Amino acid sequence: MSTTTPTPPRTPVKRPATLKAASLPRWSPLAVAAGSVAVAVGIGAAAGLESRIQWGLIAALLFIVGSYVLAATVEGTRQAKDRLATSLVWVMFLLAVVPLASLIYETVQRGAKVFDGYFLTHSMGVVADEETGGGIYHALIGTLEQVLLASVIAVPIGLLTAIYLVEYGRGKLSKVITFFVDVMTGIPSIVAGLFVLSFWILILGFDYSGWAGAMALAILMMPVIVRSTEEMLKLVPNELREASLALGVPKWRTILKVVLPTAIGGITTGVMLSVARIAGETAPVLLLVWVNPLINTNPFDGSQASLPLYVYQQYAAGTDASYDRAWAAALALIGFIMILNLAARGVARWKAPKTGR
Repeated sequence: MSTTTPTPPRTPVKRPATLKAASLPRWSPLAVAAGSVAVAVGIGAAAGLESRIQWGLIAALLFIVGSYVLAATVEGTRQAKDRLATSLVWVMFLLAVVPLASLIYETVQRGAKVFDGYFLTHSMGVVADEETGGGIYHALIGTLEQVLLASVIAVPIGLLTAIYLVEYGRGKLSKVITFFVDVMTGIPSIVAGLFVLSFWILILGFDYSGWAGAMALAILMMPVIVRSTEEMLKLVPNELREASLALGVPKWRTILKVVLPTAIGGITTGVMLSVARIAGETAPVLLLVWVNPLINTNPFDGSQASLPLYVYQQYAAGTDASYDRAWAAALALIGFIMILNLAARGVARWKAPKTGR
């Protein structure tokens, strides 16, 4: 007689709960942004707010609050804090980009009216500020020569000073140099112009010239170059210096072949920041270079013009033609700085050390 063993009843297998918490879809920030803009437009229209800036600020505030509340409801407080920080970063980014984009758009729109080949190749020698016609050739030549001369003076001095402070300076002299560099960083441009005016023109008796303006611009350039180069050199790892010195390479050659090529990108950026600062200066040019509507290609003899001073003159004339020339000259100045930045970036990438094998 065979006996069968009864099979035990099957117990249901409990599946582990999922570890993935609830999360918002990827398109939720865009939806919150669109809703914030729609609500801000409604609030602005209902409240009679005519400024689009006010509408934008309301939309930004609603976006930040809406993102946090929605994330806290669905994802929890911890994730909501992360989305709050992300929303703040995006809002601050837009607050920085929108004025810049608006400035470029306005300059291009108004400056394109007279910005052509004739405008770039003619001066204001026979044209009054109230009349139509004329160009910026004389001001463009003056700006190029003055910025070039200032760079020739300031860049070597600034680079060598920064190298000394980082690589050699350990005593009281380095502290004194650092103190005066910090003081020079905050000097207004008019003070630099007055210094060169009193020393070069009033005391030594030289005439107004592009060279005098270049010396004042160089004073403004040097602290920016020193500070930016110093910070970039400090970022170079000491291991690179030690490895080079361990191979018997002299220190000066280590700086020239290892340290400077490693930091060339940041150094170039600092130099371009200093050039961008002086290219738009008007006060030193007005004091030292004076005003010249004619073409003067010799920066060491006689007064010259410059693009910032040209913009000031044309806008002060107060006519429609002068306004168009002022905006076109501002567009040319922006293009000049942009071309210099692109060229500097190309040189920095070309001279940067190769990281591939």
